[in-house]
Amino acid sequence: MKISGRHYRTIWPTVAGSVRVIDQSRLPFEFTTIDLDTVDDAAQAIRTMVVRGAPLIGATAAYGMALALRSDASDAHLDEAERNLRSTRPTAHNLAWALTRMRGVLEGVPPQERANAAFREAALICDADVEQCRAIGLHGVEIIRRFANTTGRVVNILTHCNAGWLACVDWGTALSPIYMAHDAGIQTHVWVDETRPRNQGAALTAFELAAHGVPHTVIADNLGGHLMQRGQVDMVIVGSDRTTATGDVCNKVGTYLKALAARDNDVPFYAALPISTVDWSLNQGRDIPIEERSAMELTHITGRTSSGAMETVRVVPEGSPALNLAFDVTPARLVTALITECGICPANRAGLQSLYPDR
Repeated sequence: MKISGRHYRTIWPTVAGSVRVIDQSRLPFEFTTIDLDTVDDAAQAIRTMVVRGAPLIGATAAYGMALALRSDASDAHLDEAERNLRSTRPTAHNLAWALTRMRGVLEGVPPQERANAAFREAALICDADVEQCRAIGLHGVEIIRRFANTTGRVVNILTHCNAGWLACVDWGTALSPIYMAHDAGIQTHVWVDETRPRNQGAALTAFELAAHGVPHTVIADNLGGHLMQRGQVDMVIVGSDRTTATGDVCNKVGTYLKALAARDNDVPFYAALPISTVDWSLNQGRDIPIEERSAMELTHITGRTSSGAMETVRVVPEGSPALNLAFDVTPARLVTALITECGICPANRAGLQSLYPDR
């Protein structure tokens, strides 16, 4: 995807040997990058959501392992780096998937060769993510195209949180079909949930869509159901941070409520995700670990003042406690279908196994 006419990925190695990422904590008001030089830098970037989105978290963790091995390629440091990175964010399955893949590649590699091998594998993970997200778009755009051909009007799509190229290495998951529909001349309009408390929809999804020229409108999180009742939402497409082998979808908190509203109003509800997001070891969504983040994300809000300064202000009374659970789980029965890089399938074990028979 492009910013001001220049193509960017969200993460890439530099000639100097560091790993450069887009600082998403500064968006949408400032586009800047940060160089990661150590595994601690990578872990901190994941924890503080400088980088976020399940696929990008996995890619950053992979490069974090490579950075760790560049400074110390011993078995002990490899184990320490993996523990450090695994502890950053518990819900996104791509994190554990990427670290397990990196360990599998590095097992048996002599210490003096590990850093180069790790950087090569991290690059392969990133390239694969780009291709998977592109394939998700190719499959998902056909859903949008069929609806447009049937109705002959603008397709109104609601999404929650940010599952675009900023959440991945490029293209995105939920937004990839939307970008392809727009580029193909299919008239689309996106309802962008603000996504409290961190406002990834208002800050990141709106930023992406505006940069690409996709018509969109930012809405309060609780407006989606009302718009569905009025017939102003044709479909919902969301991403996923972890999906069980039986099709339960864990995504940013608030997704479950959108799925309930969609079911009540006969609006199709899709989740878009690559294979690295499927946790084949889990059968029930209630077993997915749900990250609890700082209450300050809920009690305070950061924005740009009329003078142009960035400020953080408190919006909750002093002394009032706050609970900030970052994700919820949408049961498979509420999911119309899963959109993956291998195709579209029902949200159940048989559907997933039809696309991934070796699993």
